[in-house]
Amino acid sequence: MTSVNGRSLLELIDGADERGLAAAGLACLDRCLPLLAPDGADALRPVWAAVARGDGDAWGEAVAKARVELDPDGADGTEGAEAVRAMLAQAPAAWTAEALRAWAGDCSVAALALHGRYDAAEVPDGLVERCRAGDADGAGPLLAGELRRQQAVLETAAHGPTGLRRARELSVEGGRVLRAVVSRRARTT
Repeated sequence: MTSVNGRSLLELIDGADERGLAAAGLACLDRCLPLLAPDGADALRPVWAAVARGDGDAWGEAVAKARVELDPDGADGTEGAEAVRAMLAQAPAAWTAEALRAWAGDCSVAALALHGRYDAAEVPDGLVERCRAGDADGAGPLLAGELRRQQAVLETAAHGPTGLRRARELSVEGGRVLRAVVSRRARTT
């Protein structure tokens, strides 16, 4: 699998502006949210709206409100839920490129690792980082799909409200895929 426009996920994150970075991290969180709160997507809508406006003040408020609504200190202690809690807890209040870039990078790794965990085959050590660097050889279908979605979000977020709408669509689609896989796995165990 090749990266979007020949650029790796790492390069796309390095070159993104604040809005793209916020969208990238939020999209990862949104796609993985079914592991924590299957019906929690509404809690992220104000955060998406703040990203669309590029409003750093509204971003900080919306993130704080989402943390409360999604109850990151809840009782579900599954490994997936804990990873999603960490993504939400680490969302920066500050709308700065440095803080958002670090968060987007961490969310990228967490989302890829979570998707890899639900692939049929075991994820070898180092595969997530290789995928982020542009080498997806050996990635299962869920991991490869998440990688494509992350790249597409970073590419489309640079195109203003229309791009953010597409980023949101990719997140909804990815959340459905993960929810279906988790549900199917629960039925077979």
